[in-house]
Amino acid sequence: MKRTERLLKKMEELGLESLFLNNVQNIRYISGYTGTDSYILISPKGKWFITDYRYTEQAKNECVEFEVIERNRQTTTLGQCVNQILKDNNIKNIGFERDHINYGMLEDIKNDVEAADFIPTSGITEELRYTKDEEEIQLIKKACEIADKAFAELLKVIKVGMTEAEAALELEYNMRKLGAEGPAFDTILISGAKTSMPHGIPSDKKIEHGDFVTVDFGAIYKGYRSDMTRTFIMGEANDEQIRLYNSVLEAQVASVEGIKAGLTGKEADDLAGKVLERDGYYEHSGKSLGHGIGLDVHEKPFMNPICQDVLKEGCVVTCEPGVYIPGWGGVRIEDTVVITADGCEILTHTPKELLIVK
Repeated sequence: MKRTERLLKKMEELGLESLFLNNVQNIRYISGYTGTDSYILISPKGKWFITDYRYTEQAKNECVEFEVIERNRQTTTLGQCVNQILKDNNIKNIGFERDHINYGMLEDIKNDVEAADFIPTSGITEELRYTKDEEEIQLIKKACEIADKAFAELLKVIKVGMTEAEAALELEYNMRKLGAEGPAFDTILISGAKTSMPHGIPSDKKIEHGDFVTVDFGAIYKGYRSDMTRTFIMGEANDEQIRLYNSVLEAQVASVEGIKAGLTGKEADDLAGKVLERDGYYEHSGKSLGHGIGLDVHEKPFMNPICQDVLKEGCVVTCEPGVYIPGWGGVRIEDTVVITADGCEILTHTPKELLIVK
């Protein structure tokens, strides 16, 4: 069944005569459109793609199921365009994405629509994106492959005295050279005591001998994202660094070996949490195993101590336990995996054993 047909079926269940989409990733998922500044109005009575002259040609090439409406932004408001479609097709209600539309846009559209009920919706398209089809999985695999290769190239040049920012730039350049559209998110590449910050920002701090270095990064390939974290040590490791690393590694391996369809987010999170609790690190752990990934870097399902999202075959998620000790440092190890009926397939293939870079 086509994605538009699945969406229309869900709309029928909810009593929606039409649905207005403004979230760029949901628009891409439903229509195939890869640009910006465009909107979808979909109904059993028609599928309309609203854009302006800058993107009309692109939309006609990419959105083959849709009637492309070119709006003159100087003379016609978005609300007026929506209103005309509703009137022409005798549509009496319109759903909108309450989690994505801003107040100003919604009010402006309402002011121009003459006779239709506005119905807030949440997660309709995201529910369709919850599991990935084979084409999506192949694109994520390619994004993971690019990230693996880029990291291998980084390891050839990273050295004591290089700044975090320089190393991060090298990694992003490598991904671009290998075919990525860009980084999947702002690259995290931090060292020393800064590794206690899960989302630390690369700076002009120089990487020093004996530092933990945590690298959390991913590539975008044809809209789909990868996410991987590796932590290594520059020059020489001490006993406490080795103990912490081995605990996080055991927790991460336990998660990828135990995760499978049917587990709740809490049950999946427990796979790693039990190891860290046993070793005395749970207090400083991130207390979240991971998240879904696809067109967005963070999407359902999530896995944490209170999450009841159920993992399904075809979900693509991250397994990324971490421990963060303020003022001292931390370790995170992360893979992107696709859930199968009886386990998972790991999509990121960079080795995870403790690496000491000389």
